[in-house]
Amino acid sequence: MKKNRAFLKWAGGKYPLLDDIKKYLPEGDCLIEPFVGAGSVFLNTDYSRYILADINSDLINLYNIVKARTDEYVQEARSLFTPECNDGEAFYRFRIEFNQCKDAFRRAVLFLYLNRHCYNGLCRYNLRGEFNVPFGRYSKPYFPEEELYHFAEQAQHATFVCQSYDVSMMDAAAGSVVYCDPPYAPLSATANFTAYHTDSFSIVQQRHLAALAESLQENRIPVLISNHDTELTRIWYQQAKLHKLQVRRSISRNGGTRNKVDELLALYGVA
Repeated sequence: MKKNRAFLKWAGGKYPLLDDIKKYLPEGDCLIEPFVGAGSVFLNTDYSRYILADINSDLINLYNIVKARTDEYVQEARSLFTPECNDGEAFYRFRIEFNQCKDAFRRAVLFLYLNRHCYNGLCRYNLRGEFNVPFGRYSKPYFPEEELYHFAEQAQHATFVCQSYDVSMMDAAAGSVVYCDPPYAPLSATANFTAYHTDSFSIVQQRHLAALAESLQENRIPVLISNHDTELTRIWYQQAKLHKLQVRRSISRNGGTRNKVDELLALYGVA
């Protein structure tokens, strides 16, 4: 079966792990994703309904606009994928415009441009909430037209909300399945890891997420969580059935060598 790619580049995206995730995702009426990110799991499953959340308001605004105004959005966004716009001076001009822009539609158009033209497709904001990733210097950034249309089609069954993970999880109703893809846990107690949004996802929140998963399991709502396979995550998820993924992801550390890191899927299943 053909896998559908997300139209955004996204750090920690789950496209390479889809087969494993789908193998352990329980059946249900509605899939809830409290950390939707680029939406690879949403795009490659067939639940009858989806509730997709993220704390990144630009991301949720973009998804709602692609869902409701697809043709208009594709036309406007395509106009920025030209050789003239693939230039450092143009990029920084558009980045300034994005950071000052209050119009939801224009902001959504600029968000995709920045995502596809910035360094490594990163999404990072400074403490003032300004997008601050530098120009990526790609020879010809890809315009994801096919991916946008597939997303819009699948989105007709989805509700996109800008809210914290705990709100999404506490609102989960009977018949739902929850898939959580939180920002990765640190690889060690001393590792620095910065979140893609202005608020970092702390170890306290990582533990809280596991506790919420346990409480949902008690209420007969299954939860699947993906994360790094570390001593800490194995402690947090000790009430879950753990599956170590053989697919490995390269992590760049200290800007030098790339180390292989195992992934973990923690399933809080319902018998």
